[in-house]
Amino acid sequence: MGAPEAFTRTTDVGHWIGGQPSAGNGGRSQAVYNPATGQVARQVLLGSVDDVNAAVAAASAAFPAWADTPPIRRARVMNNFLALMNQHRDTLAAMITAEHGKVFTDAQGEVTRGIEIVEFACGIPQLLKGDFTDQVSTGIDNWTLRQPLGVVAGITPFNFPCMVPAWMFPVALTCGNTFILKPSERDPSPSLFMAELLKQAGLPDGVFNVVQGDKTVVDALLTHPDVKALSFVGSTPIAQYIYETGAHHGKRVQALGGAKNHMVVMPDADIEQTVDALIGAAYGSAGERCMAISVAVLVGEVADQIVPLLAERARALKIKNGMELDAEMGPIVTRQALERIEGYIALGVEEGAQLVVDGRGHQVAGHEEGFFTGGTLFDHVTPTMRIYKEEIFGPVLACVRAKDFAEAVQLVNDHEFGNGVACYTRDGNVAREFARRIQVGMVGINVPIPVPMAWHGFGGWKRSLFGDMHAYGEEGVRFYTKQKSIMQRWPASTPKGAEFVMPTSK
Repeated sequence: MGAPEAFTRTTDVGHWIGGQPSAGNGGRSQAVYNPATGQVARQVLLGSVDDVNAAVAAASAAFPAWADTPPIRRARVMNNFLALMNQHRDTLAAMITAEHGKVFTDAQGEVTRGIEIVEFACGIPQLLKGDFTDQVSTGIDNWTLRQPLGVVAGITPFNFPCMVPAWMFPVALTCGNTFILKPSERDPSPSLFMAELLKQAGLPDGVFNVVQGDKTVVDALLTHPDVKALSFVGSTPIAQYIYETGAHHGKRVQALGGAKNHMVVMPDADIEQTVDALIGAAYGSAGERCMAISVAVLVGEVADQIVPLLAERARALKIKNGMELDAEMGPIVTRQALERIEGYIALGVEEGAQLVVDGRGHQVAGHEEGFFTGGTLFDHVTPTMRIYKEEIFGPVLACVRAKDFAEAVQLVNDHEFGNGVACYTRDGNVAREFARRIQVGMVGINVPIPVPMAWHGFGGWKRSLFGDMHAYGEEGVRFYTKQKSIMQRWPASTPKGAEFVMPTSK
């Protein structure tokens, strides 16, 4: 494979409203950086309340005709989009690397996972089928159907600027809704590119809209009376704010929050496989994943075997510009995020954790102004430390020592977050008990990052999810539709005279 073509466009990134690019009327902009160079690459235009109103108006106008479009025809548009996404996978990946910093091969994987949701959405006619019961009472039939909500919105994070929006809009659109996406202002280009591809695929104008922006746009979507539902992925404090504010305004809300994902390593685990898994899951994408493993719970004597090997591998990470194909870890998304991560490392030292590998101050030749840090490894971390309790969202792995399986399970279950977890063992009974007892929404047994496939759905427990339904899969179909129950009787079977009692099956 040759070197991929970098994304170097310098034009401003604006909105997409009513099927057309728009500069809006917000009058504000924000710099978008290339994290590898530390330089401003382009500007993103920040939307206003008027821009949100314009997008909602366009989506509202497009909704009746789109909702009446037969599901199979909506699926055909999505199938056209699927072909375009496959065709332009590397273009999208280069955009992600240029604005987020993750390595190009990881960005390709992100796009592929987004494409898999699009593939799932192409089967929407089967997923929208209702139930039917003949003769529920004398001469009466009963059936259910699922209908779209109307205008729905998605508010998505910087760490997956293609995949997380794709958790939302393919399912929402094929269910018959119209959609407004508010992507992260840190890496906004993929959202606009996908909007262009949807138009090429034949999606009617106004069905999919993008409004770039910050809290002004978020609050306008939360309070707009014509926005019926919101999906969100981000930190727990913002997820709770989105959930409470949206619910206050009568909206259906699905808000995925923060994580502190543990990997429990049992004494019988395969050491080589475990170290490989921890290195990839802790330091891949510079730890900027909601499913990254940030805590290794090392049970019994396995800790003394694992920690030296982790240290050796962490020091040897190939940290480079993500467009270099041998890179294993790229830069942090912004300088502010870098400073926050390195601040947590200093805090861990103050708290008394053993700093085995210190990634602070890492320099990459030729990219001295880039937002780079190295892989950091702590040992002898305790549950009272902030570096254990709080989401760092960077390449920092904390090792906690547990005396036995029961203590390890209790550690995980006591944490406020319940997004993802893994257990490495050769013992089938331990694996089964772990999967059953653990209070976490997504569990991996000898799988470090157990992100469910497109038809299963994604979501955590506890303070990692606010709302009743997980993202994508059949849970996504339920979220983006409402059930209607219809009971029907025809005149020939209607008894004579008024009925004053509750209808029953008798």
